[in-house]
Amino acid sequence: MAKLIHSMIRVRDESRSVAFYKAAFGLEIAERIDFDAFTLIYLKNGESDFELELTINKDQSAPYDLGNGYGHLAVSVEVLEGEHARLAEIGLAPKDIKALATPDGHTARFFFIEDPDGYKIEVLERSWRFR
Repeated sequence: MAKLIHSMIRVRDESRSVAFYKAAFGLEIAERIDFDAFTLIYLKNGESDFELELTINKDQSAPYDLGNGYGHLAVSVEVLEGEHARLAEIGLAPKDIKALATPDGHTARFFFIEDPDGYKIEVLERSWRFR
């Protein structure tokens, strides 16, 4: 059986991106691998073995075109309102909290936030299937 291990996104400013993911989600650098043309940074925290891989292409000066195919990353938290308030307090501008009810009676509560490169991250309350 396959095991998901990481997701990769391309970012332009290493220090700004690393600071964002640390402040927002407690992700720390697990490994940093520097090549001539690019750098790979693997971020994780103690909640999961899953890693976020940041790729910094050294010749990229313009913002990346995220296109219309990218969806979002997702994280889960215990106390949605508390996390929303914390992120707002440190200036990361989370969007409004929303709820989405499924036809079978479950409800997902969430909000979105964007990283410095415009990637959307969904912050879900831990409930139902979002653990």
